[in-house]
Formats: sequence, structure tokens, C-alpha cells
Amino acid sequence: MSYWEFLAQNAPRYLDGTLVTIAQFFLSAMLAILLALTAGLMKLSRNVAVRWTAGVYIEIFRGTSLLIQLYWIFFVLPLFGLTLDKFYAGFVAVGLNLGAYGAELVRGGIQSVPKGQWEAAYAISMSPAKRMYRIILPQALLNMLPPWGNLMIELLKATALVSLISVTDLMFEAKQINGSTFLSAQAFGTALIIYYILARLIVTPFMRWLERIMARKLGRA
Repeated sequence: MSYWEFLAQNAPRYLDGTLVTIAQFFLSAMLAILLALTAGLMKLSRNVAVRWTAGVYIEIFRGTSLLIQLYWIFFVLPLFGLTLDKFYAGFVAVGLNLGAYGAELVRGGIQSVPKGQWEAAYAISMSPAKRMYRIILPQALLNMLPPWGNLMIELLKATALVSLISVTDLMFEAKQINGSTFLSAQAFGTALIIYYILARLIVTPFMRWLERIMARKLGRA
């Protein structure tokens, strides 16, 4: 069987798996961004209990394997009465894990804003919330976007692990196709190409476009 015959025969399954992977990526990214922003701001709080809570979350999810976290959420939590469907368990685990890494990017991005910007906002009597929203976060976001681009690619690759709990994503379909055809090079080679297209031709250009938009808004173009 030629590669093109293989691809024509299995294209619908690859398409279905790719759509599931995109859904997992999008939902995981939304959760990771929300958690990263929340935990990153909590790490900068003057309240010790708030900082400690964020620190515990970050250390646990950065210090343990994503695969173990995935298994805990899907297999262990039901023992305590909390059962999640495999699709939800997949993006929750990935989002929690990458959100912990993103929290440190948020904290670092905020702290990288020049001290003069903080002092200027304080001098015109801005409230802490308004100061953060109007002055600090927009500049911090521009500083954070390059490392966040790398983190989004890592998040995309991390979604492949959800196939281990039978989420029918791209990796799951590739393994199923390999099991039925025994054409490992074609089965996993096609998955590799699709992941590359998603990462380098979609996610990366989008993040760079976002950087340019933010730079223009801040007058740094």
C-alpha cells in the first residue's frame, strides 16, 4: 500500500482525532491562562495565606508528572466521589499542569515592569486594581507573550497524553490505525506532520501576531 492510499483510507479518522486534539488544546489553554493569571497575582499578594495557597498549587503541579496527575484525576478522584468524563479529565489535567508553569511567567512578567511605571500610577492616585489593569498588566503581557508562545506549544504536545485515558484525540487515532494496519511509519509519521502543522504553522504565527498587536497598542512597534 502506498502512502497516499494509506492516507486516503485513514484521512477521516485523522481528521476526527485532530478536531478532538484542537478542542483539548483550546480548553486546556483557556483553563491554564485563567489559573496562571490567578495564581501569578496571588503569588504577589501581601497576604501570606494567599501567597502560600498559590505556592502549594504551583509546587505540586510543577513538581509532579503530568501523566500521574492525569491518572489521579481520572482514576483516583472517583474513589472520593468525584468522577469526570475522560474528555473533561484530559483538558483539566493538562490545564492544571501548564497553568502552574504559566503562573511563574505571569509573576515574572509583572515584576519585569519598570518601577517607574508603578510609581507613576501611584502618583496619580490610581486604585491598586485600576493600576494593575490599566498600567501594569498590559506591559507585563507584552513581556510574557514570547515565553507563553513556547508554553502553548508545550501544551499542545502535552495533550497527546490524554490518549492514555482513551480520549479519541489524534494520538489515540494514530495508535488505533497502527494497531489495525501495522504501518507504524505511516501511522505515526502522519500524526507527527499534523502536530507540526498545528504547532509551527498555527500556534506560533498566532502568538507572534498577538505580540505585534500588543506592541502597537503600547507604542513599541
